[in-house]
Amino acid sequence: MSVPSSVALSQNAESDAIRRTANFEPSIWGNLFINNIPKTRYIYIYIYIYIYIYIILVTHVSKVREVEELIEEVRRELLASADQPSKQLNIIDVLQRLGVAYHFERDIEEALERIYASSGASDDNDLYNVSIHFRLLRQQGFRVSCDVFNKFKDGNGQFKASLSANIPGLLAFYEATHLRVHGEEILDEALSFTTTQLDSAKSNLSNPLAAQVTHALKQSLYKGIPRLESRDFISLYQDDTSHNKAFLKLSILDFNHVQSLHKQELRHIARWWKDLDFATKLPFARDRVVEGFFWTVAVYFEPQYSLARKILTKVIALTSIIDDIFDVYGTLEEIEIFTEAIERWNVRSMNTLPKYMQICYKALLDVFEEIEKELAKQGRSYLVSHAKEAMKILVRAYFDEAKSFHAKHIPTMEEYMRVALVSSAYPTLTIMSFLGMGDQIVTEETLVWAFSDPKIITASSAIARLSNDIKSHKFEQERGHAASAVECYMKKYGVSEEVAYDELSRQVSDAWKDINEDCLRPTAVPMAILMRVLNFSRAIDVIYKDGDGYTHVGKLMKPKIESLLLYPVPI
Repeated sequence: MSVPSSVALSQNAESDAIRRTANFEPSIWGNLFINNIPKTRYIYIYIYIYIYIYIILVTHVSKVREVEELIEEVRRELLASADQPSKQLNIIDVLQRLGVAYHFERDIEEALERIYASSGASDDNDLYNVSIHFRLLRQQGFRVSCDVFNKFKDGNGQFKASLSANIPGLLAFYEATHLRVHGEEILDEALSFTTTQLDSAKSNLSNPLAAQVTHALKQSLYKGIPRLESRDFISLYQDDTSHNKAFLKLSILDFNHVQSLHKQELRHIARWWKDLDFATKLPFARDRVVEGFFWTVAVYFEPQYSLARKILTKVIALTSIIDDIFDVYGTLEEIEIFTEAIERWNVRSMNTLPKYMQICYKALLDVFEEIEKELAKQGRSYLVSHAKEAMKILVRAYFDEAKSFHAKHIPTMEEYMRVALVSSAYPTLTIMSFLGMGDQIVTEETLVWAFSDPKIITASSAIARLSNDIKSHKFEQERGHAASAVECYMKKYGVSEEVAYDELSRQVSDAWKDINEDCLRPTAVPMAILMRVLNFSRAIDVIYKDGDGYTHVGKLMKPKIESLLLYPVPI
């Protein structure tokens, strides 16, 4: 078959093109998450495996039975506290922090509905109880008023000085402020007040309270990755002499059981990734499949979302490669024909691409074909057309940014954000996250809603884009990259880098308020859908807390990934 001359020119020029390089560090994980069987002494290995599997199965059945018994014991205790709202709220808080609340979703929903219907806002005068009441109801979507906190101000409109001695109350109040929406000035003031008070007091506290305060000031509960917060809280709860033994045992057994499932999923994904051999074939790109799976676990850790995690992780991994092709390696001519090939979405389009792009393009088509086959088993393959369109929209945005870079154009903030919200990949990945969740939650109408630019997805995308730009723009500019929000803001307003950081950080805070508003009832879509968007935002808050923890893993993210995906909680 003859090859068009323009294509032949592109392929012949591939090795001669002047290309940028980011010098991304290689994966730090190697084959750690893949089980390799040695090539010697197979007979002994097989005998050992059979014995091991038998022991595992017997142990698994025993542990499942124990977990089921513990769930019922905890449920009885939760329901028995119905006539004591403050006690019941504290039980719900502990169960959520321990990561086992998903076993009691209906019980917790009914309890909070009853508490909200009976009181609306707490008439308690204890700061801790009022704060827990506000946070738990607000995060469940109930429209509780922040006016309840006015009782803790003095005659001058300042928070009472006596509150500074109530560290548990201040900590609970601090955590509650992160659910604020626009116009709630008292919660804006409270965040500043509680942060200052807790920071000054933390050095004089003893554990476990000192550890809780230190952790919360670094990472608020509401903006943290739920699974990571649970792992940390289990350790803190274990050290609390007043802990509930059933609650603790359930949380440890459940965490380890779910982690075992995650390990199996990651093993499957890591093998798939190793077979693609992108680390060798596309060495210019980031090799971050483990980090991508961690990101996915942040979006949903619950066992029922196993298929969704596999789908989303594979799409994240390929999206990352495509991003690096546009940002780092591809020439303007190459990425133009790559964009056209994505638009056509046809295996025959591979012939128009340079060899390195063919490798990525085929993997992308294969993954989407795999997704389509999986969803066809559920009679839901029609969802894939929406997913393909989302990917096309993302690639167009990548191409628009690349054209700006090659033209040495610094857009206005408005021009930049129109493209950058899409190129954050969050609108696309949010849609991808819905595919494997099941027909009881996601319908075609859900995807139509997602494509309508709802405020919560726009806000989540803004958090992703601006947080990324603040933390990574210096590294990106060193290797040559399209202008980030930092450069665009500095140019528009003639301000310093630090001033730009402050303003963009304020915009991130406002975006969180947008997310909180869209999670209040009545919601446009079920809360299970909104939680995916919220969890995407939480992932960004954690992964970019101290820098770009996705691109530069090392000491920033390695311990977090290990704690979730490698090491079980000691029993």
